[in-house]
Amino acid sequence: MTYRVIQAAFVLLALTAAGCLSPRTDSSEIHTYQLSLDGWHSEARPVDENRPVLLVSPPQAEPGFETPRMAYVKRPYELEYYAANQWADTPARMFSLLMVQALNQADVWRAVVPLPSSIRGDYRLDTYGFLLQQEFLEEPSRVRVVVRTQLVDLKESTILCTRAFEVVENATSENPYGGVQAANRAVAGLLEQIGFWLRQCVQYSPERSR
Repeated sequence: MTYRVIQAAFVLLALTAAGCLSPRTDSSEIHTYQLSLDGWHSEARPVDENRPVLLVSPPQAEPGFETPRMAYVKRPYELEYYAANQWADTPARMFSLLMVQALNQADVWRAVVPLPSSIRGDYRLDTYGFLLQQEFLEEPSRVRVVVRTQLVDLKESTILCTRAFEVVENATSENPYGGVQAANRAVAGLLEQIGFWLRQCVQYSPERSR
């Protein structure tokens, strides 16, 4: 019995030394990705005191998307998540930060400020129903980004405009990184649409026409 125990111990040691029982392999490495705006640079611009201040509410994600885990779909209505790939933060929060940065560069606002804040604003932008997923329903796979928005006139305490946005981009490869690249392109397109929509909302608002 003792001989068999010693023999088994030697076999276990040999397997461990060979890496067969290594607790960490290449497949267990976690890859973390960001949403960002390529080529975007923050530039100082003159402050126009006549322009309104926009407050941006914390975003609300769709159920299943309040996590840094990267979601994908292989059949309708069923969410799955990559095991070794993740976002640096929840996509909704990263999107909100990018939105504040992008809108601050527009010549519509005196300032764009994320909430909570003690700064008094003229308008508030609410975003909810945020969704970002890679879809393997056809080839190439696609990344879909969806968000619903509403602009509130704080002085009049009324909802000025509401709109749902959706952008779809083809992935460059059938893997998580291809989805990340497509997600960044989709978010850039989404921010461009939101900026144009907000400009129109403010331009035709009763407050601005007085």
